Amino acid sequence: MIVRRALTLLAATVLLLTGCAGQSPPPHDPPAGPRLPPVGGQLDYQLGGAYDPPDGVEMVVRDRAAASVNGLYSVCYVNGFQTQPGELDTWPENLLLRDDGGEPVIDPDWPDEVILDTRKADEIAKIVGPWIRDCASDGFYAVEFDNLDTYTRTDGALSRDDALDLATLLVDTAHDVGLAAGQKNAAEDASFLRSRAGFDFAVVEECAAYEECSAYTEVYGDHVLAIEYTDNLPRPWDEVCGDPETPASVVLRDRELVTPDDPGYVFETCG
Repeated sequence: MIVRRALTLLAATVLLLTGCAGQSPPPHDPPAGPRLPPVGGQLDYQLGGAYDPPDGVEMVVRDRAAASVNGLYSVCYVNGFQTQPGELDTWPENLLLRDDGGEPVIDPDWPDEVILDTRKADEIAKIVGPWIRDCASDGFYAVEFDNLDTYTRTDGALSRDDALDLATLLVDTAHDVGLAAGQKNAAEDASFLRSRAGFDFAVVEECAAYEECSAYTEVYGDHVLAIEYTDNLPRPWDEVCGDPETPASVVLRDRELVTPDDPGYVFETCG
């Protein structure tokens, strides 16, 4: 969030003490340099809506349109390789991947998202770059880039090198403004992306369910933030927590990532 040095100490104290869900957290300065997530810290994943994190949470991931959380390691979610739902009209038509008939290519896994043409990495980065800078000025400590593996769903139209070109530009921008850069999923490319694009940590979904946690921890060590979902849990949660392959920071969430006022809300950690 934008720093407002005119806020009085009293006002900041009141906000801290009340912690009301409807209030914004106290403002704070953006980070001075990349800082990695705290090892083993409790994680909350809030892409379905922002809310006051449960007690004990040290890290929270929120959409770039949401506020960071003062006092917590906040990670800013950016979909840099596809359009976000409801934002298609904000993208220049020449940056959308098109099929042989000239129609935008929709991600088969996400029917409300259109794939960006990563062969035009420089032009895409000019649009996504300001989002990253906003994450820094809003007080986030890191950014995660989603859909790095989009190229695998384009029937060969896009390549891994295309994805790498864009990823490198986005990671460089993050580092330039003091943010750590997180690889989102794409287990098969973890080593490649860290060594070539410079990612600092990973945010991974369902690595226990698909038995691929080690693909990330072998590359990023303890700097892996893991999310499992209730509808695809491979075994009881306590067994997932006790598995040495499970990353130190892992959270169990409902698939829709709803807020606590929704009856479908689920939040469990191993702590």
